[in-house]
Amino acid sequence: MKPCDRNIKKTLHLTEQMIELANVGDADREDIGCGILYGILRDAAYKIQKLAEDERYKHQKKGWWDEDCE
Repeated sequence: MKPCDRNIKKTLHLTEQMIELANVGDADREDIGCGILYGILRDAAYKIQKLAEDERYKHQKKGWWDEDCE
């Protein structure tokens, strides 16, 4: 797998972790400030995830992407 593809995979994994943390943090929050924090984290994660998915698709169309590689 090309390093650029590996980085896209890492980015997608990171966004999954960000979304998970935002969901857990939001469920555990005790004040509105934390709600804002986790809302921003979730929003940023979805935006980054969309960009990374678009890049993955472009790499797939070029024939670069190897789904079997880690």
